[in-house]
Amino acid sequence: MLLAHKIELRPKASQAEYLNKSCGSRRHCYNQLLEHFSKPDNKWSKAAAYQYYIKVIRPAYPWYNEVSSRVTRNAIDDLDDAFKHFFRRVKKGGKPGFPKFKKKDINDSFALREKTKFEVKGRKLRIEKLKTLIPMRQRLRFEGTPKQVAMSKQAGKYFASVLVDTTDYKDYSQNRSPSVGVDFGVKSLAVTSDNEVIPSNNKLKKSLKKLKHLSRSLSRKRKGSNRRAIAKQRLAKLHYRIAQQRKAVLHELSHSLTANYDRIAIEDLNVKGMVRNRTLARSIADAGFGMLRQLIEYKAFLRGCTVELVDRFFPSSRMCSGCGQLHDITLADRALACDCGLTIDRDLNAAINLNRYRWDTLKPDVKRTQEPSKTALAASVWTV
Repeated sequence: MLLAHKIELRPKASQAEYLNKSCGSRRHCYNQLLEHFSKPDNKWSKAAAYQYYIKVIRPAYPWYNEVSSRVTRNAIDDLDDAFKHFFRRVKKGGKPGFPKFKKKDINDSFALREKTKFEVKGRKLRIEKLKTLIPMRQRLRFEGTPKQVAMSKQAGKYFASVLVDTTDYKDYSQNRSPSVGVDFGVKSLAVTSDNEVIPSNNKLKKSLKKLKHLSRSLSRKRKGSNRRAIAKQRLAKLHYRIAQQRKAVLHELSHSLTANYDRIAIEDLNVKGMVRNRTLARSIADAGFGMLRQLIEYKAFLRGCTVELVDRFFPSSRMCSGCGQLHDITLADRALACDCGLTIDRDLNAAINLNRYRWDTLKPDVKRTQEPSKTALAASVWTV
């Protein structure tokens, strides 16, 4: 299998200069190609782009030779992917989203997709046309054959994402529990049907005061000045720190779920619709529900788990997990009290109902659960 390990680099000044030149050369070549093929008379094709690159662009800009030739050559592949996605969206009738020009200091990156152009030696990385080895913060996590490396720059830091063809992946299939239901929320990031509560993941909220201070400081600096560049760097570092803190919590939770359970039932949340709530939009975005679902799904695929996406209209919070009766509750109601005598936290109740959803190939008949405060036969009369 192909797995990527993203490692922070610790380059010297001369090495950082080379990495910046590579990012700039790739960005410049990409923009030159896009400008040419944005004209009505020039129809995009990968072959035509290569000919234009060889005959026009590369001779016109000899400073491309200061970095690896594959840095600028691979810009053709990147633009080809952008046009493929554009044409796909056009065919589906969605918003086309024509490829955009690259901007400096925004998603700066370049790739070396040929094994001969780079080499990983312990905690050091060799790339073509750079005489010295770049120190890495840690060793490559996987043992196998490195296939390609993608270099990126973010908040003044440099990273190398090494794609490795490996079979070195830990097996978690033994000693796993059969199933778990997970209810995502704002008050608590997640509550499992085993009554495990993961606290809220509001990393942005905790740093909001400092974020506002740095944003105001940046707005007062004169454009083009050194002080503005310093303020911009400070703000970018804080944004990076918040993002990394959020990812750390989400990675930890997704790892725990996929390592300990064979089946994970989660709700198919409409996150785009949820953030339209002006009161909860920031908290919902800060929690990172969409990213958490992605992490759970790809780790479950690697570890042989099953992710059960429960229909978003399934009344997991309104249905009593004891008898199946439906109740009218609001977001302010933190507990569900049923006529059957059960009083339970609403998030735990939802997690239990999610865990039971289609368990053992049984599915509730939701059509019979429309009227509130009536016994939901779907919870007691299961149909195959």
